[in-house]
Amino acid sequence: MTFPVHRLAQYDVSRPFLTPWAKIGSQILFGIVCALVMIGLRSMVNLWTLDAGPFALVYPTALLATLYGHWRAGLTAFVVAFTWAWWIVLPIHFSLTFVQGSDPARVAINALAVLVVIVFAEAFRNAAQSTMEEIRQAADRRLTLLAELEHRTKNNFALVASMIEIQKRRLGNPDLDGPLTDAAMRVRTFADAYSNLAMEQEEGAEVGMKAYLELLLDRIERASFGPEVRLHREIDDLTLPREVGVAIGLYLNEALANCAKYAFPEGAPGTVAVTFHADGNSWRLAIEDNGIGAALDNVPKDGGLGSSLMEAFATQAQGEHRKRNVPRGYCVELRERQATD
Repeated sequence: MTFPVHRLAQYDVSRPFLTPWAKIGSQILFGIVCALVMIGLRSMVNLWTLDAGPFALVYPTALLATLYGHWRAGLTAFVVAFTWAWWIVLPIHFSLTFVQGSDPARVAINALAVLVVIVFAEAFRNAAQSTMEEIRQAADRRLTLLAELEHRTKNNFALVASMIEIQKRRLGNPDLDGPLTDAAMRVRTFADAYSNLAMEQEEGAEVGMKAYLELLLDRIERASFGPEVRLHREIDDLTLPREVGVAIGLYLNEALANCAKYAFPEGAPGTVAVTFHADGNSWRLAIEDNGIGAALDNVPKDGGLGSSLMEAFATQAQGEHRKRNVPRGYCVELRERQATD
């Protein structure tokens, strides 16, 4: 119900028209249409009771015409509907004369009351549209700041990676080359994840995961795997909050970095399967390879930096990180954490 009501609250019958005269004409026409609808409804009421509440339906007619067609529509609807009710419904029928001495005052009070409704409806419409415009401008400013923050975050990651590389060359210590290179690579993967998000996604607080992960996988495949390793993917289309999408992308990045580093030593051939499945709003990411698994001593099993990072990304994604050996290879999995009562 929220979406239709939200759209209805912003409706303006004259918005599609560009020229001032076209806008005015559409507003007047809308007022006439509202009055004709009221006349049709009142004609059906007249089948049961002719004289009761002659001006009762004029009030909602003028109100709706003003809210969605500006004051010109409200005033037009008022003139047409009020005159018709005076002529047809108010005794004497088919006449603008009065039966009782109090009728002129009653008609004047009803007319004044409808005009008050139009004035307040126009004021409310202007205030609502002004508020919506302020909210829209504030949202645009936040999106601009978010894009700038993501751009700076990506640049800061790249700067940190460059500083690590410079420090590695200055130290000239072979024992530190491996850890420093590994640290620089991880920082660059973070920068790539933010870069992919900025390139692919439209403005907003949500991420289309299929396009985001497909682009991320393309870049990782080119950068991390040789031609001897095939990367299969099966990605469902799902929209998630932006912070969750970023965390899933970073988790995938780290998992594939570990896979490229450990699963296929010395250029061994193999296959990596990436699946992201959605069941309603629930999701599951799995990265499975047919490499050497976690059997060798040089493959970190627990407590390594990669495992710690993946645990951190899983927490940010509000998911659960799992890992296990499979009959031929190794599998890591990120599954959405189910709410508990």
